[in-house]
Amino acid sequence: YGGMGLDFSYNIAVAEELGSIRCGGIPMAIGVQAGMATPALARFGSDELKKQFLIPTIAGDFVVCLGISEAGAGSDVANIKTTAVRKGNEYVINGGKMWTTSGCQADWMCLLANTSEGPRHRNKSLICVPMNLPGIHIAKKIDKLGMRSSDTAQIFFEDVRVPSKNLIGEEGMGFTYQMLQFQEERLWGVATVLTPLETIIQETIDYTRQRKVFDRSVLHNQVVHFRLAELATEVELLRSLLYRTVALYVEGNDVTKFASMAKLKAGRLAREVTDSCLQFWGGMGFTSEVLVSRLYRDLRLISIGGGTDETMLSIICKYMATLPSK
Repeated sequence: YGGMGLDFSYNIAVAEELGSIRCGGIPMAIGVQAGMATPALARFGSDELKKQFLIPTIAGDFVVCLGISEAGAGSDVANIKTTAVRKGNEYVINGGKMWTTSGCQADWMCLLANTSEGPRHRNKSLICVPMNLPGIHIAKKIDKLGMRSSDTAQIFFEDVRVPSKNLIGEEGMGFTYQMLQFQEERLWGVATVLTPLETIIQETIDYTRQRKVFDRSVLHNQVVHFRLAELATEVELLRSLLYRTVALYVEGNDVTKFASMAKLKAGRLAREVTDSCLQFWGGMGFTSEVLVSRLYRDLRLISIGGGTDETMLSIICKYMATLPSK
């Protein structure tokens, strides 16, 4: 279907390199296209669906968005309210999606919707929805604290009719498919922060070396260069956890616990690094002229998007509870 047939470790190599872009929004948008909205279609979609949606998306001719979160259901994916009721050979979709990356420009959406009245973990399905259909309303482009180069939309569906053949895989398996995809999404997010964090630490070293306060460079203060050394060490530890998790995943292991740990650490470390470095830039760090202020805003999303820190902690606790007692 136009892909290179490589394993997931190559996705992570690409994600890490995309961190060289001096913002968070572009790597995130590419991540949605390459590793968040398309894996379920690639794994479980019909040949016809792949030809219609996956081939042009891989080629870059289509932009795709992922319709999961709603105003009342962010990290709590099972609580979504959007419905897709089957009528004949069509699904009729009603509801809305929130915080949809690339939603204003997308050609199609990988939509998670309730397709039955059953248990909430088994009543959801993923559906390919062309975004030019009647009844789809892009309410607004959301004004955000960070990631401002990435458009984020609020979208409503009013009696939107989609062919039933646009169903990805089996009906009722959407939640399961989405949970599988979340692990790759979270690992992608971890990979994209490594280079920015290294970059901002290095730029802070360079700036504090030449910035003079009380007749000596800021970097000359032990509290500054010790703190930067600590942060650099933390980034390397995060990289090691990521690489271990990816290696296990490529071998076919369940890495939910480790992916959640890495995602949790990445979000918290991104906040810690950008906040500490911004402080060392002084007044200049509070301006929009330097990278540290942009990353301070952009990388704040890591602790929220793709599952909040609190959600990651809950997942980790559940997996720890399965460990045998000593």
